[in-house]
Amino acid sequence: MAGRLSFLDRYLAVWILAAMAAGLGLGRLVPGIGDALAAVTVSGVSLPIALGLLVMMYPVLAKVRYDRLDTVTRDRRLLLPSLFLNWIVGPALMFALAWLFLPDLPEYRTGLIIVGLARCIAMVIIWNDLAHGHREAAAVLVALNSVFQVVAFSALGWIYLQVLPGLLGLRQTGLHVSVLEIAGSVLVFLGVPLVAGFLTRRIGERVRGRARYESELLPRIAPFALYGLLFTIVVLFALQGDALTAHPLDVLRIALPLLVYFALMWTGSMLLGRAVGLDHPRATTLAFTAAGNNFELAIAVAIATFGASSGQALAGVVGPLIEVPVLIGLVHVALYARRYFDTPTAAAPREDSARA
Repeated sequence: MAGRLSFLDRYLAVWILAAMAAGLGLGRLVPGIGDALAAVTVSGVSLPIALGLLVMMYPVLAKVRYDRLDTVTRDRRLLLPSLFLNWIVGPALMFALAWLFLPDLPEYRTGLIIVGLARCIAMVIIWNDLAHGHREAAAVLVALNSVFQVVAFSALGWIYLQVLPGLLGLRQTGLHVSVLEIAGSVLVFLGVPLVAGFLTRRIGERVRGRARYESELLPRIAPFALYGLLFTIVVLFALQGDALTAHPLDVLRIALPLLVYFALMWTGSMLLGRAVGLDHPRATTLAFTAAGNNFELAIAVAIATFGASSGQALAGVVGPLIEVPVLIGLVHVALYARRYFDTPTAAAPREDSARA
């Protein structure tokens, strides 16, 4: 396995730690850099972060074989557990953990609940690809999450921040975000790279043929996914370096329920995938799409509703800062877990030869 990984992939954990350190250093040593990076926004998210996310997602979506998506959409053993985990288990688990770990910190608690409501449509594609998950399945599940996000996010926010706390005799919080704002976020962070990836494959295969497209063009653009990831991490840490270092105990308290959340969601989803008979690539995709969160949407909603300096916004920012190192660790766990699955069937092949 290690012999087939590129130098960048093999030492990704090192590069991520270096990117975190670089971002913190910039945030602390360069006065005003956070304000400068946050000055221009796209769908409520800093423009540099938006660009990093788009660069990160495009190469992976250019690898997807779109002519195979119909086999995924017919796979109920994958789609139904994914909907259940993402839209019932995930928000409920984050709600429970937020109240369990942060009963005395309502701002951070609300921020965590918002993170739990925002299901992942961006960075999960990177983790899935690194862990040899099923690319086409990931594209379908991410698209499905996007549709549900537009339709259900506001309603779930009302349920988990107002209705359910009221029924349980807990403190209620209002959340004001329009469907158009959520749709705009989905359009930017999924629609743009999805269309770009689809057109790249469609035109590339017509001009060069599939074999040359996958053996020549894909290896050239593949590294940009990780470049975009590392750039995004640097910017995130630079934006919030002061807040993170000024409130280390608060960050720790926010981090604890997040660590439990990621561990439970990923492990439970992986075990569920195996129990319902999914092969390793599909079970891996199920686990990462269930465990990841749409931090760009969560941060944008928290800032728009409560303000950039609010505790809710800080909780939203801590989310990806914990998610990134935890899920990169789970990538290695997923690769190790292949030995506990049956050999993939012909219906769900892995195109390792096409992987850069």
